[in-house]
Amino acid sequence: MDTLRGQEISNEQDDFDYADNGAIEAPPSVGSDERRMQVRAYNYWASLLSDRALPSIEDLSPDQLEDFGPNSVLLDFSTGLDNPAVVYLGTALRRECEVTGAIQFINDVPSRSLLSRLTDHYLQIIANAAPIGFEAGFVNQRGADILYRGILMPFSSDGETIDFVFGVISWKELASQAVADELGREVDAALRSSAQPRDVAPIWADGPAAGEDGDTLDLAGMESPAEDAPLADWLALARDGAEQARTSEARTHSALYRAIGLAYDFALMTEAAPEDYSEMLADAGIKAQARSPLTAVVKLVFGSTYDKTRITEYATALEHAKAAELGLGALGDYLDQYPGGLKALVRDERAQRRAALPDRPDPRQSARAALKAAAPIDPAAIPTDTDGLAVVIARREADGTIAIVGALPDGSDLGQRVIAAAAG
Repeated sequence: MDTLRGQEISNEQDDFDYADNGAIEAPPSVGSDERRMQVRAYNYWASLLSDRALPSIEDLSPDQLEDFGPNSVLLDFSTGLDNPAVVYLGTALRRECEVTGAIQFINDVPSRSLLSRLTDHYLQIIANAAPIGFEAGFVNQRGADILYRGILMPFSSDGETIDFVFGVISWKELASQAVADELGREVDAALRSSAQPRDVAPIWADGPAAGEDGDTLDLAGMESPAEDAPLADWLALARDGAEQARTSEARTHSALYRAIGLAYDFALMTEAAPEDYSEMLADAGIKAQARSPLTAVVKLVFGSTYDKTRITEYATALEHAKAAELGLGALGDYLDQYPGGLKALVRDERAQRRAALPDRPDPRQSARAALKAAAPIDPAAIPTDTDGLAVVIARREADGTIAIVGALPDGSDLGQRVIAAAAG
């Protein structure tokens, strides 16, 4: 029997992507990779919304989505709700479902396949008119126990009607009980025969060997490279920190702050090896920007395709640390102790920058002042349209006369609206 839990997706975010108030809370049996794929898919859907209630199907190209396209399916409901057409089926889903030929409708998919599970969920999205997340377990066509997690997202061809649904599904196959028992016996035997027991590294971030906060790498206890070590060593450590923050099942702030701190340490070390740093940026296809040079550091550590909002926030934290002249290894603890954490630091930093900007003159007042001082224009010099009409700005002089001091260009859309308003 399937065990199902479905829920609508929230778009709340904290310091770390989907930390604390994340879109979907995963059960212990489904790993963080599966959750991240689902939330990345939701963020992609949200990015296509613009100011519309539903994203346009014209903007969706599943075959070009390298991240989760292979795990996706696109359903066309214009043929009917009971048996939607399968417009696109990703390669990974096709292999898992053992689909070898063409699939035209949802009823054509093999029974007991992962794709057939969608019939339990897709009608919810029509009723809710919003993305629906779900997770369940079942025995597939090969007799294997499968845990799967997915999200279904509505699309429209006219901006109002939900006539397409885009689904992204990830899954994990569980070992049979017999295999699990045999593995347990083999592990027990190996441990008993081992003269020097060793700590076991976790297989998955959410596995039983993971730490209390789900970390698979104990970077907190790792020594930093020597200050004269190659810059590549500092980059490798920073990237390990970023990966730990991404795969931490608990998605703790401490893991994220440690990763940002390691990125800052790498930034400091680039100053002593500018040529090596330039080569790294060139190899990664990243260009440093003069107005925000530390953004390139964040992209190099966390990836240039990382969420742009997060990249900006992390770069702001690095710039703050640089201005405060924090030393190596100091930024992680600094963020942990900062009242309100990373979000508050970014907010305060931006407020200080705005306060430091010079006051900008009101452009409307500047325009009025310019026309008040402008020399009068000869009416004969003012161009008119084919009907002999023109929109002008007049100024009352001290003697009570009216002087023309400005005119809208002939054919101006604004001029046409003014004429229509004046006539009405």
